[in-house]
Amino acid sequence: MPKLLIATNNPGKAAELRVLLEGCGWQIVTPADLGLELNVEEDGETYEENARKKALAGAKASGLVTLADDSGIEIAAMGGEPGLHSARFLRDDASYSERFAEIDRRLAGLPQEQRGCRFVCVMAVADPVSGETKTAEGEISGLVADRPRGESGFGYDPIFWVLNHSATMAELPQHEKNIISHRARAAAIARQTLRELLYVHRKDDPSYARL
Repeated sequence: MPKLLIATNNPGKAAELRVLLEGCGWQIVTPADLGLELNVEEDGETYEENARKKALAGAKASGLVTLADDSGIEIAAMGGEPGLHSARFLRDDASYSERFAEIDRRLAGLPQEQRGCRFVCVMAVADPVSGETKTAEGEISGLVADRPRGESGFGYDPIFWVLNHSATMAELPQHEKNIISHRARAAAIARQTLRELLYVHRKDDPSYARL
C-alpha cells in the first residue's frame, strides 16, 4: 500500500485526519512516523496558499504524495479574525485559554445574533512526481459560545457553537463531528483526488497488488 504523508505536527489534527481518511487506500504516515522534521512558514495570504505550500514541502522532503491543510476560525464581529492567523492568534506560544479569553473580551456585551463565526478548512494534495497540487475546501457556520465547553477536539472547538446541535464542536461525539466539520467536508472532496492518484500509482507500479 502506498504511503500518504499528512503534513502536520499537530497530533490532534493528525489523529482526526487518520479517521477522516480511513479506507482511502493509502497508508497514512506523519512526519514523526518518518523521523522527518517539517516546519513550513505559513506566510501565504490565503488558506489555499498555505495548504499548497505545506503539501509541496512535504512531498519534496519525503518523496510521497502529501496532504496538508490550513484552517481557521473567522469571527464576523472581529472583522474575520483570527482567520489565517488562528494558530498564532495573540502570539505563537499563547494558550488556547488565553485566546478564548481575548475573544470573549472583544465580544463582551454582544447579543447572540452578533456572535456569528465560521470554521474554514482548505486541503491540498501534492504529487511529488508531477509537482501538481489539487485543493478541496470545507466550511461550517456557527456562533462563538459564551464560554468554552467540551473536552473533545482541539483548537477552537470548545468555543464553536454548532447551529442546530445545541453543543460546541468539542461537545459533539466524534462520529458526529466527522460528518459536519469543516475538515470533514474538505476531506470528503480530497478523497476523490486521492482515489485518482491511487489509480495512477497502481498503474505505474506493477508490483502493487490491484484490488
